Amino acid sequence: MTETRDESVTWLTQEAYDRLKAELDHLSGQGRVDIAKKIEAARDEGDLRENGGYHAAKEEQGKIEGRIIQLQHILETARVGDPPRTDGVVGPGMTVTVRFLGDDEEVTFLLASREESGSPIDVYSPKSPLGNAIAGKKVGEKATYSLPNGRSATVEILEAVPYAGV
Repeated sequence: MTETRDESVTWLTQEAYDRLKAELDHLSGQGRVDIAKKIEAARDEGDLRENGGYHAAKEEQGKIEGRIIQLQHILETARVGDPPRTDGVVGPGMTVTVRFLGDDEEVTFLLASREESGSPIDVYSPKSPLGNAIAGKKVGEKATYSLPNGRSATVEILEAVPYAGV
């Protein structure tokens, strides 16, 4: 039996979901009101072609609107709770320890959405090159993935256990 993983689902803890929802509510409500006031105040200063405050406010507005779209997407595809996990098999919600072949460096991290940034350990996204390469691998297996510089790195899975929090 092969386990199927829905790549479009983002697993979030209730705390992370609530934090993102609060950020979305603020940005789409008071955040939009505040930036509109900044733009209006800058507009009243005169010539818009040479108005640095106006252009900065418009740029900030674009960033806010982009973050609103990003948050809406995350929250629409999010599932709150724990993803299905099996001891010894790498997947979202697992604390993973890997060894980089060639230098014996070991790294332990939580494989989870980047939105779980409140974790006391480093968080690697399942969609990152390393996360994607090790997903579904078992302890003792190796995985190779591409680095941003075009080279490749190989890791050996040393441990994969459900994340227990702090």
